[in-house]
Amino acid sequence: MKKQIWVLAFLAALLADIAGIQINNALLQWISKPLILPFLFLYFYSAIHSVSSSLIKWIYLALFFSWAGDVLLMFQGENELFFLLGLSAFLLAHIFYILFFHFVRIREKIAGNGWFLLGIVIYYSVLMRKLSPYLEALTIPVRVYGLVISIMLLMAMHMTALPLKKTGWTMLAGAALFVLSDSVLAINKFYQPFDLAGLVIMLTYGAAQYYIVKGAIEYLRTGSK
Repeated sequence: MKKQIWVLAFLAALLADIAGIQINNALLQWISKPLILPFLFLYFYSAIHSVSSSLIKWIYLALFFSWAGDVLLMFQGENELFFLLGLSAFLLAHIFYILFFHFVRIREKIAGNGWFLLGIVIYYSVLMRKLSPYLEALTIPVRVYGLVISIMLLMAMHMTALPLKKTGWTMLAGAALFVLSDSVLAINKFYQPFDLAGLVIMLTYGAAQYYIVKGAIEYLRTGSK
């Protein structure tokens, strides 16, 4: 029952933040956004607190730095430095997700897939080519971040080879939505702003985090050590 309570709290905070974006209510956003990841963190903890696995720490670290990124980006309107700090926090979050997927792949003896790599190279190349003329001083940070999220998606694609197919596809769905959210954010910030950007970014971001965590819980509860 506790798991469902934290999921509902997570959804309530996420929807409140989205509502704040849509009605331009800064107070509602300031209250709700810092609560989204803590509730997801508690959902993860409530589901795996009795599980013993060396993989758990990577999810905790990814969630913590995602939360730090959320909070730091709330101040980007006051100083562009906060955008870089938020970007750095999310970069670390993605690295920890990469480590989680990597160690799962090693334990499950999942071979690398060249077609997955080709698809990621195409995605990264197209996105960077589109954004690069507009990045100016942020060219290197954004390119590095783009490379890291691409690697995260590549690692997640290999999860589809897990014996529990649904679990693997759940984690891949989360990773793909995370990349979509970050891509929309980058396009909106650097290339072409559009009215529903905030809604799309937060919906895909919230779903991304939830599906990665849900998939991780399913995998960890199958007996991974």
